[in-house]
Amino acid sequence: MTSHRMRLFAFDFQGPAHLSAGLWRHELDQGSRYKDLRYWTDYAKLLEQARFDGVFFADNVGYHDVYQGSAACALADAAQIPANDPFLVVSAMAAATEHLGFGLTGSTSYEHPYALARRFSTLDHLTEGRIGWNLVTSYADSAARNLGNGRLTPHDERYAVAAEHLEVCYKLWEGSWEDDAVVRDAARGVYVDPERVHDIDHRGTYFTVPGFALCEPSPQRTPVLFQAGGSSRGRALAAAGAEGVFVNAVSKPALKRQVDALRALAVEHGRDPDGLKVLQMLNVVCAPTDELAHAKYEEYRRMVSYSGAMARYSGWTALDMSRFDPDVPLRHVKTEAGQTMVDLFSKMDPDKEWTPRDIAEFMGIGGTGPTIVGSPATVADELIRWVEETGIAGFNLAHAVKYRDIADFVELVVPELQRRGAMWTEYAGSTLREKLYGPGTVRLLDDHPGTRFRHHAAVGAAR
Repeated sequence: MTSHRMRLFAFDFQGPAHLSAGLWRHELDQGSRYKDLRYWTDYAKLLEQARFDGVFFADNVGYHDVYQGSAACALADAAQIPANDPFLVVSAMAAATEHLGFGLTGSTSYEHPYALARRFSTLDHLTEGRIGWNLVTSYADSAARNLGNGRLTPHDERYAVAAEHLEVCYKLWEGSWEDDAVVRDAARGVYVDPERVHDIDHRGTYFTVPGFALCEPSPQRTPVLFQAGGSSRGRALAAAGAEGVFVNAVSKPALKRQVDALRALAVEHGRDPDGLKVLQMLNVVCAPTDELAHAKYEEYRRMVSYSGAMARYSGWTALDMSRFDPDVPLRHVKTEAGQTMVDLFSKMDPDKEWTPRDIAEFMGIGGTGPTIVGSPATVADELIRWVEETGIAGFNLAHAVKYRDIADFVELVVPELQRRGAMWTEYAGSTLREKLYGPGTVRLLDDHPGTRFRHHAAVGAAR
Protein backbone atom coordinates (compact mmCIF):
# COMPACT_ATOMS: atom_id res chain seq x y z
CA MET A 1 0.00 0.00 0.00
CA THR A 2 1.25 3.50 -0.82
CA SER A 3 0.88 6.46 1.51
CA HIS A 4 0.59 8.96 -1.36
CA ARG A 5 -2.83 9.77 -2.82
CA MET A 6 -2.18 11.00 -6.32
CA ARG A 7 -4.26 13.85 -7.70
CA LEU A 8 -5.61 12.99 -11.11
CA PHE A 9 -6.97 15.27 -13.82
CA ALA A 10 -8.14 14.30 -17.30
CA PHE A 11 -6.47 16.56 -19.86
CA ASP A 12 -8.81 17.46 -22.71
CA PHE A 13 -9.77 20.00 -25.33
CA GLN A 14 -13.03 21.34 -26.74
CA GLY A 15 -12.38 20.03 -30.22
CA PRO A 16 -12.12 16.76 -32.15
CA ALA A 17 -8.40 16.29 -31.39
CA HIS A 18 -5.96 17.61 -28.83
CA LEU A 19 -2.35 16.47 -28.52
CA SER A 20 -2.23 13.18 -30.41
CA ALA A 21 -1.54 13.40 -34.14
CA GLY A 22 -3.58 11.34 -36.57
CA LEU A 23 -5.39 9.27 -33.92
CA TRP A 24 -8.73 10.93 -34.63
CA ARG A 25 -8.92 8.42 -37.52
CA HIS A 26 -9.13 5.48 -35.10
CA GLU A 27 -12.47 3.70 -35.42
CA LEU A 28 -13.14 3.97 -31.66
CA ASP A 29 -12.23 7.66 -31.37
CA GLN A 30 -15.19 9.83 -30.31
CA GLY A 31 -13.62 13.22 -31.02
CA SER A 32 -16.20 14.07 -33.67
CA ARG A 33 -18.80 14.23 -30.87
CA TYR A 34 -17.14 17.28 -29.31
CA LYS A 35 -20.16 19.43 -30.31
CA ASP A 36 -22.56 17.07 -28.48
CA LEU A 37 -23.38 18.29 -24.96
CA ARG A 38 -24.36 14.78 -23.88
CA TYR A 39 -20.85 13.59 -24.77
CA TRP A 40 -19.37 16.02 -22.26
CA THR A 41 -21.90 15.32 -19.50
CA ASP A 42 -21.36 11.56 -19.91
CA TYR A 43 -17.61 12.15 -19.81
CA ALA A 44 -17.96 14.14 -16.59
CA LYS A 45 -19.99 11.34 -15.01
CA LEU A 46 -17.35 8.80 -16.04
CA LEU A 47 -14.59 10.84 -14.41
CA GLU A 48 -16.57 11.40 -11.23
CA GLN A 49 -17.43 7.71 -11.01
CA ALA A 50 -13.67 7.04 -11.07
CA ARG A 51 -13.04 9.73 -8.44
CA PHE A 52 -10.87 11.92 -10.66
CA ASP A 53 -10.10 15.24 -9.01
CA GLY A 54 -11.12 17.08 -12.13
CA VAL A 55 -11.02 17.62 -15.85
CA PHE A 56 -8.58 20.17 -17.18
CA PHE A 57 -9.40 21.94 -20.43
CA ALA A 58 -6.54 23.29 -22.49
CA ASP A 59 -7.41 26.10 -24.87
CA ASN A 60 -5.78 27.99 -27.69
CA VAL A 61 -7.13 31.31 -28.90
CA GLY A 62 -4.95 31.06 -32.00
CA TYR A 63 -4.27 28.28 -34.46
CA HIS A 64 -1.18 26.47 -35.72
CA ASP A 65 -0.09 28.13 -38.96
CA VAL A 66 3.71 28.02 -38.69
CA TYR A 67 4.43 24.63 -40.28
CA GLN A 68 4.98 25.10 -44.03
CA GLY A 69 3.79 28.68 -43.57
CA SER A 70 0.08 27.91 -43.31
CA ALA A 71 -2.63 26.28 -41.21
CA ALA A 72 -3.27 23.60 -43.85
CA CYS A 73 -1.64 20.68 -42.00
CA ALA A 74 -3.22 21.70 -38.70
CA LEU A 75 -6.66 21.82 -40.30
CA ALA A 76 -6.12 18.50 -42.07
CA ASP A 77 -5.22 16.75 -38.80
CA ALA A 78 -7.64 18.70 -36.56
CA ALA A 79 -4.55 19.84 -34.64
CA GLN A 80 -6.38 21.78 -31.91
CA ILE A 81 -8.67 23.19 -34.57
CA PRO A 82 -11.69 23.44 -34.68
CA ALA A 83 -11.81 24.67 -31.10
CA ASN A 84 -14.93 25.53 -29.12
CA ASP A 85 -14.94 27.71 -25.99
CA PRO A 86 -14.51 25.42 -22.94
CA PHE A 87 -16.13 27.91 -20.54
CA LEU A 88 -19.54 27.29 -22.06
CA VAL A 89 -19.72 23.54 -21.37
CA VAL A 90 -18.72 23.57 -17.71
CA SER A 91 -22.13 24.49 -16.29
CA ALA A 92 -23.70 21.44 -17.94
CA MET A 93 -20.89 19.14 -16.80
CA ALA A 94 -21.15 20.52 -13.28
CA ALA A 95 -24.92 19.98 -13.24
CA ALA A 96 -24.32 16.32 -14.11
CA THR A 97 -21.85 15.86 -11.23
CA GLU A 98 -21.40 16.81 -7.58
CA HIS A 99 -17.67 16.68 -6.92
CA LEU A 100 -15.68 16.83 -10.16
CA GLY A 101 -13.44 19.89 -10.48
CA PHE A 102 -12.91 21.93 -13.65
CA GLY A 103 -9.71 23.64 -14.75
CA LEU A 104 -10.14 26.26 -17.46
CA THR A 105 -7.50 28.03 -19.51
CA GLY A 106 -7.72 31.81 -19.71
CA SER A 107 -5.26 34.10 -21.50
CA THR A 108 -3.87 37.16 -19.74
CA SER A 109 -2.84 38.55 -23.13
CA TYR A 110 -6.30 38.63 -24.71
CA GLU A 111 -8.77 38.59 -21.80
CA HIS A 112 -9.40 41.73 -19.77
CA PRO A 113 -9.04 40.98 -16.05
CA TYR A 114 -12.32 42.67 -15.12
CA ALA A 115 -14.35 40.50 -17.51
CA LEU A 116 -12.37 37.31 -16.86
CA ALA A 117 -12.71 37.67 -13.09
CA ARG A 118 -16.48 37.91 -13.53
CA ARG A 119 -16.63 34.73 -15.65
CA PHE A 120 -14.61 32.74 -13.13
CA SER A 121 -16.67 34.02 -10.20
CA THR A 122 -19.87 33.10 -12.02
CA LEU A 123 -18.69 29.54 -12.66
CA ASP A 124 -17.37 29.21 -9.12
CA HIS A 125 -20.86 30.14 -7.88
CA LEU A 126 -22.65 27.77 -10.25
CA THR A 127 -20.32 24.84 -9.46
CA GLU A 128 -20.25 25.56 -5.71
CA GLY A 129 -16.52 26.09 -5.71
CA ARG A 130 -15.19 23.58 -8.23
CA ILE A 131 -13.34 25.95 -10.59
CA GLY A 132 -9.67 26.51 -11.36
CA TRP A 133 -7.87 28.89 -13.72
CA ASN A 134 -4.92 27.82 -15.82
CA LEU A 135 -3.20 31.13 -16.42
CA VAL A 136 -1.51 31.33 -19.83
CA THR A 137 0.11 34.19 -21.70
CA SER A 138 -0.62 32.74 -25.19
CA TYR A 139 2.16 31.96 -27.64
CA ALA A 140 0.50 31.96 -31.07
CA ASP A 141 1.21 34.72 -33.54
CA SER A 142 -2.19 33.95 -35.09
CA ALA A 143 -3.81 34.97 -31.80
CA ALA A 144 -1.91 38.26 -31.84
CA ARG A 145 -3.11 38.93 -35.37
CA ASN A 146 -6.75 38.15 -34.67
CA LEU A 147 -7.16 39.30 -31.08
CA GLY A 148 -4.25 41.62 -30.35
CA ASN A 149 -2.41 44.43 -32.06
CA GLY A 150 -1.06 42.33 -34.91
CA ARG A 151 2.23 41.26 -33.37
CA LEU A 152 3.12 38.82 -30.62
CA THR A 153 4.18 40.63 -27.47
CA PRO A 154 7.75 39.63 -26.49
CA HIS A 155 7.94 36.67 -24.13
CA ASP A 156 9.12 38.47 -20.98
CA GLU A 157 6.68 41.34 -21.43
CA ARG A 158 3.80 38.85 -21.73
CA TYR A 159 4.70 37.66 -18.23
CA ALA A 160 4.83 41.24 -16.94
CA VAL A 161 1.30 41.71 -18.30
CA ALA A 162 0.27 38.41 -16.67
CA ALA A 163 1.59 39.48 -13.26
CA GLU A 164 -0.41 42.70 -13.34
CA HIS A 165 -3.48 40.95 -14.75
CA LEU A 166 -3.37 38.54 -11.84
CA GLU A 167 -2.98 41.39 -9.34
CA VAL A 168 -6.15 43.02 -10.69
CA CYS A 169 -8.01 39.73 -10.34
CA TYR A 170 -6.77 39.28 -6.75
CA LYS A 171 -8.06 42.73 -5.89
CA LEU A 172 -11.46 42.00 -7.42
CA TRP A 173 -11.82 38.53 -5.90
CA GLU A 174 -10.24 39.05 -2.49
CA GLY A 175 -10.71 42.70 -1.60
CA SER A 176 -13.64 44.24 -3.44
CA TRP A 177 -16.56 42.69 -1.54
CA GLU A 178 -16.51 41.92 2.15
CA ASP A 179 -17.77 38.48 3.21
CA ASP A 180 -20.94 39.91 4.71
CA ALA A 181 -21.66 42.51 2.03
CA VAL A 182 -24.84 40.72 0.90
CA VAL A 183 -27.31 41.27 3.74
CA ARG A 184 -30.70 40.71 2.03
CA ASP A 185 -32.42 42.91 4.62
CA ALA A 186 -36.03 43.10 3.42
CA ALA A 187 -37.10 45.32 6.31
CA ARG A 188 -34.59 48.03 5.39
CA GLY A 189 -34.86 47.39 1.66
CA VAL A 190 -31.14 46.64 1.36
CA TYR A 191 -29.85 43.67 -0.59
CA VAL A 192 -26.16 44.66 -0.63
CA ASP A 193 -24.66 46.93 2.02
CA PRO A 194 -22.92 49.68 0.00
CA GLU A 195 -20.45 50.28 2.83
CA ARG A 196 -19.08 46.76 2.40
CA VAL A 197 -18.32 46.98 -1.31
CA HIS A 198 -15.11 48.75 -2.29
CA ASP A 199 -13.45 50.14 -5.38
CA ILE A 200 -10.09 48.53 -6.10
CA ASP A 201 -8.63 51.72 -7.64
CA HIS A 202 -6.08 49.86 -9.76
CA ARG A 203 -3.97 52.06 -12.05
CA GLY A 204 -1.05 50.14 -13.45
CA THR A 205 1.20 49.85 -16.49
CA TYR A 206 -1.20 47.72 -18.54
CA PHE A 207 -4.61 47.97 -16.86
CA THR A 208 -6.75 50.64 -15.27
CA VAL A 209 -9.61 49.23 -13.18
CA PRO A 210 -10.96 51.80 -10.73
CA GLY A 211 -14.25 50.17 -9.70
CA PHE A 212 -15.50 47.15 -7.79
CA ALA A 213 -16.21 43.57 -8.88
CA LEU A 214 -19.52 42.76 -10.52
CA CYS A 215 -19.94 39.47 -8.61
CA GLU A 216 -20.37 38.85 -4.93
CA PRO A 217 -17.72 36.55 -3.43
CA SER A 218 -17.92 32.98 -4.70
CA PRO A 219 -17.20 29.93 -2.50
CA GLN A 220 -13.46 29.93 -3.26
CA ARG A 221 -13.28 33.68 -4.01
CA THR A 222 -10.12 33.13 -6.07
CA PRO A 223 -10.34 30.01 -8.27
CA VAL A 224 -7.59 27.45 -7.85
CA LEU A 225 -4.63 28.83 -9.77
CA PHE A 226 -2.80 26.60 -12.23
CA GLN A 227 0.19 27.53 -14.34
CA ALA A 228 2.31 25.63 -16.82
CA GLY A 229 5.11 27.96 -17.89
CA GLY A 230 8.49 26.27 -18.21
CA SER A 231 10.64 29.32 -19.02
CA SER A 232 12.43 31.20 -16.26
CA ARG A 233 9.69 33.86 -16.21
CA GLY A 234 7.01 31.18 -16.28
CA ARG A 235 8.61 29.30 -13.39
CA ALA A 236 8.90 32.49 -11.37
CA LEU A 237 5.21 33.29 -11.91
CA ALA A 238 4.27 29.73 -10.93
CA ALA A 239 6.41 29.80 -7.79
CA ALA A 240 4.93 33.13 -6.76
CA GLY A 241 1.25 32.38 -7.17
CA ALA A 242 0.34 29.01 -8.67
CA GLU A 243 -1.26 26.34 -6.51
CA GLY A 244 -1.06 23.63 -9.17
CA VAL A 245 1.79 23.55 -11.68
CA PHE A 246 1.52 21.43 -14.83
CA VAL A 247 4.87 20.18 -16.13
CA ASN A 248 6.07 18.11 -19.07
CA ALA A 249 9.22 16.12 -18.31
CA VAL A 250 10.40 13.23 -20.44
CA SER A 251 12.04 11.34 -17.57
CA LYS A 252 11.79 11.00 -13.79
CA PRO A 253 15.24 12.56 -13.13
CA ALA A 254 14.33 15.57 -15.28
CA LEU A 255 11.02 15.89 -13.46
CA LYS A 256 12.70 15.67 -10.05
CA ARG A 257 14.97 18.57 -11.03
CA GLN A 258 11.95 20.63 -12.08
CA VAL A 259 10.06 19.91 -8.86
CA ASP A 260 13.04 20.75 -6.66
CA ALA A 261 13.70 23.99 -8.56
CA LEU A 262 10.05 25.08 -8.36
CA ARG A 263 9.87 24.42 -4.63
CA ALA A 264 13.11 26.32 -4.02
CA LEU A 265 11.64 29.28 -5.92
CA ALA A 266 8.45 29.03 -3.86
CA VAL A 267 10.51 29.36 -0.67
CA GLU A 268 12.19 32.46 -2.13
CA HIS A 269 8.70 33.93 -2.57
CA GLY A 270 7.86 33.24 1.08
CA ARG A 271 5.64 30.25 0.43
CA ASP A 272 5.55 26.78 1.93
CA PRO A 273 6.99 24.56 -0.83
CA ASP A 274 4.40 21.90 -0.01
CA GLY A 275 1.73 24.36 -1.12
CA LEU A 276 2.92 23.96 -4.70
CA LYS A 277 1.20 20.89 -6.16
CA VAL A 278 3.09 19.71 -9.24
CA LEU A 279 1.20 17.64 -11.82
CA GLN A 280 3.04 15.77 -14.57
CA MET A 281 1.41 15.38 -17.95
CA LEU A 282 1.51 11.86 -19.33
CA ASN A 283 -0.42 9.37 -21.41
CA VAL A 284 -1.44 5.80 -20.55
CA VAL A 285 -2.10 2.98 -22.99
CA CYS A 286 -3.52 0.09 -20.99
CA ALA A 287 -5.08 -3.32 -21.58
CA PRO A 288 -5.73 -6.42 -19.44
CA THR A 289 -2.19 -7.74 -20.14
CA ASP A 290 1.16 -6.17 -21.01
CA GLU A 291 1.13 -7.96 -24.36
CA LEU A 292 -2.27 -6.57 -25.34
CA ALA A 293 -1.29 -3.08 -24.17
CA HIS A 294 1.86 -3.08 -26.30
CA ALA A 295 -0.15 -4.34 -29.28
CA LYS A 296 -2.55 -1.45 -28.80
CA TYR A 297 0.35 0.99 -28.54
CA GLU A 298 1.89 -0.29 -31.78
CA GLU A 299 -1.50 0.11 -33.47
CA TYR A 300 -1.55 3.72 -32.29
CA ARG A 301 2.02 4.34 -33.45
CA ARG A 302 1.17 3.24 -36.97
CA MET A 303 -1.55 5.90 -37.12
CA VAL A 304 0.60 8.86 -36.00
CA SER A 305 0.66 11.70 -38.52
CA TYR A 306 4.12 13.28 -38.93
CA SER A 307 2.68 16.46 -40.47
CA GLY A 308 0.04 16.68 -37.74
CA ALA A 309 2.67 16.34 -35.02
CA MET A 310 4.92 18.89 -36.68
CA ALA A 311 2.01 21.31 -37.15
CA ARG A 312 1.50 21.24 -33.39
CA TYR A 313 5.17 21.45 -32.50
CA SER A 314 5.81 24.25 -35.00
CA GLY A 315 2.92 26.21 -33.52
CA TRP A 316 4.13 25.69 -29.96
CA THR A 317 7.71 26.73 -30.73
CA ALA A 318 7.24 29.26 -33.58
CA LEU A 319 9.75 27.16 -35.55
CA ASP A 320 8.73 25.98 -39.01
CA MET A 321 9.81 22.37 -38.67
CA SER A 322 9.50 21.84 -42.42
CA ARG A 323 12.84 23.69 -42.69
CA PHE A 324 14.62 20.94 -40.72
CA ASP A 325 15.71 17.53 -41.96
CA PRO A 326 13.49 15.04 -40.09
CA ASP A 327 16.51 12.90 -39.21
CA VAL A 328 19.05 15.56 -38.15
CA PRO A 329 19.19 16.44 -34.40
CA LEU A 330 17.38 19.65 -33.46
CA ARG A 331 19.76 22.00 -31.69
CA HIS A 332 18.71 24.43 -28.98
CA VAL A 333 17.32 27.67 -30.40
CA LYS A 334 15.66 30.72 -28.89
CA THR A 335 12.02 31.44 -29.68
CA GLU A 336 9.59 34.10 -28.53
CA ALA A 337 6.73 31.59 -28.51
CA GLY A 338 6.91 28.25 -26.71
CA GLN A 339 10.45 28.19 -25.34
CA THR A 340 9.29 25.44 -22.99
CA MET A 341 8.62 23.12 -25.90
CA VAL A 342 12.07 23.65 -27.38
CA ASP A 343 13.79 23.21 -24.03
CA LEU A 344 11.78 20.08 -23.31
CA PHE A 345 13.63 18.06 -25.90
CA SER A 346 16.90 19.96 -26.29
CA LYS A 347 17.78 20.39 -22.60
CA MET A 348 15.73 18.25 -20.24
CA ASP A 349 17.04 14.95 -21.59
CA PRO A 350 20.68 15.82 -22.34
CA ASP A 351 21.65 12.22 -23.07
CA LYS A 352 19.58 12.14 -26.27
CA GLU A 353 19.96 14.09 -29.49
CA TRP A 354 16.38 14.61 -30.61
CA THR A 355 15.54 14.74 -34.30
CA PRO A 356 12.24 16.11 -35.62
CA ARG A 357 11.16 12.54 -36.41
CA ASP A 358 11.98 11.46 -32.83
CA ILE A 359 9.87 14.33 -31.53
CA ALA A 360 6.95 13.49 -33.84
CA GLU A 361 6.98 9.85 -32.79
CA PHE A 362 7.22 10.77 -29.11
CA MET A 363 4.51 13.43 -29.06
CA GLY A 364 2.27 11.80 -31.69
CA ILE A 365 0.67 9.75 -28.91
CA GLY A 366 -0.55 11.90 -26.05
CA GLY A 367 1.59 14.95 -26.65
CA THR A 368 4.88 15.93 -25.02
CA GLY A 369 4.47 13.89 -21.86
CA PRO A 370 5.77 10.31 -21.60
CA THR A 371 3.54 7.33 -22.39
CA ILE A 372 3.15 4.42 -19.98
CA VAL A 373 2.13 1.15 -21.64
CA GLY A 374 0.99 -1.97 -19.84
CA SER A 375 -1.45 -3.95 -17.75
CA PRO A 376 -3.21 -2.37 -14.74
CA ALA A 377 -0.48 -3.61 -12.39
CA THR A 378 2.31 -2.37 -14.66
CA VAL A 379 0.73 1.05 -15.10
CA ALA A 380 -0.01 1.40 -11.38
CA ASP A 381 3.56 0.45 -10.51
CA GLU A 382 4.95 3.08 -12.85
CA LEU A 383 2.55 5.86 -11.81
CA ILE A 384 3.40 5.26 -8.16
CA ARG A 385 7.12 5.32 -8.98
CA TRP A 386 6.74 8.70 -10.70
CA VAL A 387 5.05 10.12 -7.60
CA GLU A 388 7.42 8.63 -5.04
CA GLU A 389 10.66 9.31 -6.94
CA THR A 390 9.92 12.88 -8.00
CA GLY A 391 7.67 14.37 -5.29
CA ILE A 392 4.86 15.32 -7.65
CA ALA A 393 1.27 15.46 -6.42
CA GLY A 394 -0.21 13.62 -9.38
CA PHE A 395 -0.93 13.68 -13.09
CA ASN A 396 -2.64 15.45 -15.93
CA LEU A 397 -3.73 12.45 -17.98
CA ALA A 398 -3.79 12.90 -21.76
CA HIS A 399 -5.07 10.39 -24.31
CA ALA A 400 -4.44 9.05 -27.79
CA VAL A 401 -7.95 7.91 -28.73
CA LYS A 402 -10.55 10.29 -27.40
CA TYR A 403 -12.83 8.90 -24.68
CA ARG A 404 -11.70 5.31 -25.24
CA ASP A 405 -8.31 5.66 -23.52
CA ILE A 406 -9.73 7.42 -20.47
CA ALA A 407 -12.58 4.89 -20.25
CA ASP A 408 -10.04 2.04 -20.40
CA PHE A 409 -8.00 3.71 -17.67
CA VAL A 410 -11.13 4.06 -15.52
CA GLU A 411 -12.10 0.43 -16.05
CA LEU A 412 -8.67 -1.13 -15.67
CA VAL A 413 -6.20 1.06 -13.79
CA VAL A 414 -8.35 3.03 -11.35
CA PRO A 415 -9.46 -0.08 -9.36
CA GLU A 416 -5.81 -1.14 -9.07
CA LEU A 417 -4.75 2.30 -7.84
CA GLN A 418 -7.63 2.38 -5.38
CA ARG A 419 -6.73 -1.08 -4.10
CA ARG A 420 -3.24 0.19 -3.36
CA GLY A 421 -4.48 3.37 -1.68
CA ALA A 422 -3.03 5.59 -4.40
CA MET A 423 -6.44 6.99 -5.42
CA TRP A 424 -9.33 7.78 -3.16
CA THR A 425 -12.53 5.75 -3.26
CA GLU A 426 -14.68 8.61 -1.93
CA TYR A 427 -14.29 12.34 -2.28
CA ALA A 428 -13.31 14.43 0.74
CA GLY A 429 -14.35 18.08 0.71
CA SER A 430 -16.48 19.73 -1.94
CA THR A 431 -14.38 22.46 -3.58
CA LEU A 432 -11.51 22.08 -6.01
CA ARG A 433 -9.06 23.65 -3.56
CA GLU A 434 -10.02 21.04 -0.97
CA LYS A 435 -9.08 18.35 -3.48
CA LEU A 436 -5.55 19.76 -3.55
CA TYR A 437 -5.12 20.63 0.13
CA GLY A 438 -7.72 18.68 2.07
CA PRO A 439 -11.15 19.34 3.59
CA GLY A 440 -11.60 22.80 5.08
CA THR A 441 -9.16 24.60 2.78
CA VAL A 442 -11.64 26.43 0.59
CA ARG A 443 -9.80 29.71 0.11
CA LEU A 444 -6.20 30.69 -0.56
CA LEU A 445 -3.60 29.45 1.88
CA ASP A 446 -2.40 32.13 4.29
CA ASP A 447 1.07 32.35 2.71
CA HIS A 448 -0.32 32.87 -0.79
CA PRO A 449 0.44 36.35 -2.22
CA GLY A 450 -3.19 36.85 -3.17
CA THR A 451 -4.14 37.05 0.49
CA ARG A 452 -2.47 40.43 0.90
CA PHE A 453 -5.37 41.92 -1.04
CA ARG A 454 -7.97 40.61 1.40
CA HIS A 455 -7.77 43.82 3.37
CA HIS A 456 -7.55 46.09 0.36
CA ALA A 457 -10.99 47.33 1.43
CA ALA A 458 -9.36 49.06 4.38
CA VAL A 459 -7.54 51.46 2.07
CA GLY A 460 -9.99 51.47 -0.85
CA ALA A 461 -12.67 54.08 -1.25
CA ALA A 462 -16.03 52.86 0.04
CA ARG A 463 -19.09 53.32 -2.07
